Amino acid sequence: MLPSRRHCLLFAALLPVLAWAGEIVSGPMLGYRAHREVFLWLETREAQTVELEYWLSDSPGTVERITHENVPPHPAKGQIHHFVPGLLKMGATYEYRILIDGEVATLVAPATFQTQDLWEWRKPPPDFSFLMGSCAYINDPEYDRPGPGYGKTYRTYELMGESDADFMIWTGDNWYWREPDYSSVSGMWYRPSHDRAIPEMQKLLGTMHHYATWDDHDYGPNDSNWSFEYKELALDIFKAYWGNHTYGEAANPGVYSKFFWGDAAFFLMDNHYYRDAAGLDQDKHPEKTQWGRHQLEWLKQSLLQAKELRHFRFLFIASGNQMLQTLPRGEPHELYRREREELLQFIVDNEITGVVFLTGDVHHSAMYRRQIGDAGQWVYEITSSPLSSGSWDAANSDKADDPHVIAGTLVGTQNFVKVAFSGVGAARELTVTCIDHEGQTRFTQTIPARALEPAAAE
Repeated sequence: MLPSRRHCLLFAALLPVLAWAGEIVSGPMLGYRAHREVFLWLETREAQTVELEYWLSDSPGTVERITHENVPPHPAKGQIHHFVPGLLKMGATYEYRILIDGEVATLVAPATFQTQDLWEWRKPPPDFSFLMGSCAYINDPEYDRPGPGYGKTYRTYELMGESDADFMIWTGDNWYWREPDYSSVSGMWYRPSHDRAIPEMQKLLGTMHHYATWDDHDYGPNDSNWSFEYKELALDIFKAYWGNHTYGEAANPGVYSKFFWGDAAFFLMDNHYYRDAAGLDQDKHPEKTQWGRHQLEWLKQSLLQAKELRHFRFLFIASGNQMLQTLPRGEPHELYRREREELLQFIVDNEITGVVFLTGDVHHSAMYRRQIGDAGQWVYEITSSPLSSGSWDAANSDKADDPHVIAGTLVGTQNFVKVAFSGVGAARELTVTCIDHEGQTRFTQTIPARALEPAAAE
């Protein structure tokens, strides 16, 4: 017997209920944080409606909502969501929930975020801490090279998610494009979608804020320079998967950016979009650059502006490649030394203090320091690598021969670094701790703020 018109109408009414519901691929991830605004990132698949509901923790009846409907998928089928709740209360805690096609999603991390407190000109800067790391290789056997997987452990990400840090800085090689990835548009979109979805990373993404710059493997092929044919696509994908405040400038694209947290200013440098080939002879080509002239001048002006604002005792310059090393292993700034020396001389000439470099790339962790200028000002470097990739046996290599390395800080296994800020006024200091994938502390170093000033005592 043929169905009646009434039965057909009833079936049609049930279709939305019977439709396949969307799902979360990865996230939520907290991006930047400001006094009255935060950034929240999410990737879904086959979702028709995705909603963010949020409210003050002490006022659960004041729910605000941001709704995304029918977000088109990228070429690897994921849907990227950027939520930016604004005009928030300063120094406040908010709770939130994610609804996928009307259903409340189950999240791994606590569904909360905090806005930045207005401490400036009112009270001492807050104590806080951040994590840093690089070289996050996630195995994918179909596309990996033959042999044992280059990703050695994912336990590092779980430990980081349990660290109680306020935010994370990813200093490059945040994913590794393989040959089948960077040869096509869809392949390039596939890699970050696949890698970020591992279960071990989800709590880390949601429990702290995240900022990032890149290195060669999440820009393009190994040791890429500015000629990479998909560089504009790589930049678009980076913007889609991260939550920095800004990316480059309108007339000078790239991933470089800046942000502020407490009494620290952070400058995230782009070491590939304008990069000349590392093998170019810098003595024959004195204009050889890693950052490009415009970006270098942007950094100089940004350092001067941070000095003028007077809130920032510490100035962190994050870049994918090492800065202070004199042994040309990998692709350090030693291969672009005129650019590095110009920056260091600018720091001396303009009496800029509190400078610490944050770097990755080299598959070992270590700390370095170098004196600059006639007054003997120290600048430091913290290198953190790798998070999960293969590592160098740093302790048994010539890496210990670098004149700027701090004895006892070379670590040649999967690890991350935590930097904690504490103390008031002249007693302000940094505590730098390297933690390996088994949760063991590999080194701890303290840097007093006064040690980053000219004529600092040993």
